[in-house]
Amino acid sequence: MTTIKEQFVIQKRYSTWSMGLMAVGILCLIILFITHGAKSDQREQARFWASLLQNSLYFLLVTNAVMFFMCATTLSWGGWQITFRRVSEAISVAVPVIGVISIIVMLILVFGSNHVIYAWADPNNVKQSHDLQSKSPFLNKGFFTVWTLLIVSLWSLIGARIRKLSRSTDDNPLTLDEGKRFTWTNTVWAAIYLVVFALSVMSTIPWLWLMSINAHWYSTMYSWYTWASTFVPACALIAIFIIYLKNQGYLELTNDEHLHDLGKFMFAFSIFWTYLWFSQYMLIWYSNQPEETTYFIDRLGTSSNPSPYKGIFFLNLIINFVAPILILMKRGSKRNWTTMTFMCVLLIFGHWLDFYQMVFPGVMKDPVTCQTRVPFMLLDFVVGLGFIGLIMFITARSLSRMPMIIKHHPFLKESIIHHT
Repeated sequence: MTTIKEQFVIQKRYSTWSMGLMAVGILCLIILFITHGAKSDQREQARFWASLLQNSLYFLLVTNAVMFFMCATTLSWGGWQITFRRVSEAISVAVPVIGVISIIVMLILVFGSNHVIYAWADPNNVKQSHDLQSKSPFLNKGFFTVWTLLIVSLWSLIGARIRKLSRSTDDNPLTLDEGKRFTWTNTVWAAIYLVVFALSVMSTIPWLWLMSINAHWYSTMYSWYTWASTFVPACALIAIFIIYLKNQGYLELTNDEHLHDLGKFMFAFSIFWTYLWFSQYMLIWYSNQPEETTYFIDRLGTSSNPSPYKGIFFLNLIINFVAPILILMKRGSKRNWTTMTFMCVLLIFGHWLDFYQMVFPGVMKDPVTCQTRVPFMLLDFVVGLGFIGLIMFITARSLSRMPMIIKHHPFLKESIIHHT
């Protein structure tokens, strides 16, 4: 008879890797600061801040999308994810930590003297632009600050409440009536979170944090596109932690059926991301309006003058669409741990690349020649590894402080016998 390992113990090798990744990430940040951030030229400074902004926002939205996954499955009364829900909960603990980093970076950019990234934060730029004046009722320092602080706080507080509610069943077996009340309370809090999520990630937050880098441009599909680009790596992040824990002998009640369903989420929402990618691109290309096409000209250029980001733009499509549709379409590939690990790592990198081409073309654009350039990307990638190390560290500490299995959950049996 096999005994279930209820308590996660952090391995020394795991701890070394997480600390090592954080160390190299901080080292690269220091290098970027010395080579760019400490320069007197504001465009050189912006290169440093763009790296911090891109990485912090990407990993904040990915870890927050893990909480979205939990709440969406809770609201639908889906019990299949209960055996590994503690993994999702542990990852979501990173939201307030990375949220604080993101807030500090954005507020420095908004209230500091460097307005290369957020041009709308400079009153002189607003006076000279009719577009910025028309958007000033919401694209201003006050609204940006209040809404950013409010949303990150709500994500963190509601997430903490949902995790606390989940842990309340560990030591207290539930009667039938208590189980019904628990399920209803869980559903209500999940619904509250999803309302906040809809008012932030699926609408306003991508406009403020990312689209306003190109403040003269707009797209009604941008928020959905941004959400899809974080939900796919969120599912991949959950899956890769599950595979690691299974290899370490944990999560005995989680099996190939659960991994298969996560693979289906990764496959399906990669297609959904591609649908949004194509729809946004095709509609803007077809209408050919200058105020819209400027975004893609920075990333693709013209036939006579191609952009240096053109290769990144289409590599992004190959990794995030072609690879999933070719590899994850088969049933067997979603049940193969090696294949799933490869695809998880690839998709996390692929959507990191997507965020890279969302941020950097607008930041690295020369205002006189209107030419953009690609900086030395390896440094930004290593900064991203630092954030991955931080997520590993927070997730492991959170897992070590709670039972790996949610005891007495009304849907636990459903998850154990789950078959797809």
